[in-house]
Amino acid sequence: MSQASANLNIMIKAARKAARSLVRDFGEVENLQVTSKSAGDFVSRADIKAEELIREELTEARPNYGWLAEESAEVKGEDPTRRWIVDPLDGTTNFLHGLPHWAVSIALEHRGQIVAAVVYDPLKDEMFTSEKGAGAWLNDRRIRVTNRREMIECIFGTGIPFANNPTLPVSLRQVAKVSPTCAGVRRWGSAALDLAYVAAGRYDGYWEMGLNPWDIAGGVLLVKEAGGLLEPFTEGADLMAQGGIIAANDQVFDRFKTLVREA
Repeated sequence: MSQASANLNIMIKAARKAARSLVRDFGEVENLQVTSKSAGDFVSRADIKAEELIREELTEARPNYGWLAEESAEVKGEDPTRRWIVDPLDGTTNFLHGLPHWAVSIALEHRGQIVAAVVYDPLKDEMFTSEKGAGAWLNDRRIRVTNRREMIECIFGTGIPFANNPTLPVSLRQVAKVSPTCAGVRRWGSAALDLAYVAAGRYDGYWEMGLNPWDIAGGVLLVKEAGGLLEPFTEGADLMAQGGIIAANDQVFDRFKTLVREA
């Protein structure tokens, strides 16, 4: 983006640094030592190393900020109003299976609001960035959500839980509800990129349950700044805390959220 703030530049630098390490490890994916956290949810040395690199970079630049990330304990900063929210590798399962669809996600929260976001897909060299009030960008190009009005022309992204996740039955009901009304449902395995794709007009909307703040923090601001709408699954709940999200362009949002919630 044309006029990035100092904070956003720090975030971009950190994302690129972690990405270089991840790309090297992705080339060696067959040889990675992997430990299992739970069924279908893997964490690798690559993931932890990427988080350490990001943390180093961000902490050096802003030692007072708090920290919330997937692979480490939460840290309250000396500045209680600001914290980094980081997913060093969103799409870990894709990564470990050699599927080239994963991203680094870094967000900055100020007084409970996301004010800057970076979602970086290094394999495609796609850097999605946004700052509050400054629009959403892909590399140096401004991005917007689609303006499709007809559900039957829309493509939606979602996540389908793995293994015996308790939300699996309702997720399948949601897919059954949405699929007949639209041009397709995609399940690509990275919430950060799903939201970035809504912002960039590649998807018309996206929904998923069972998410953590670091899965969505970066993508939420991208969608808002690209002109899209977002709500938690439960009306009036806290979007970041609730763990379920519905996002779409403003033309189909009301119909889309009604379908998803009906299921």
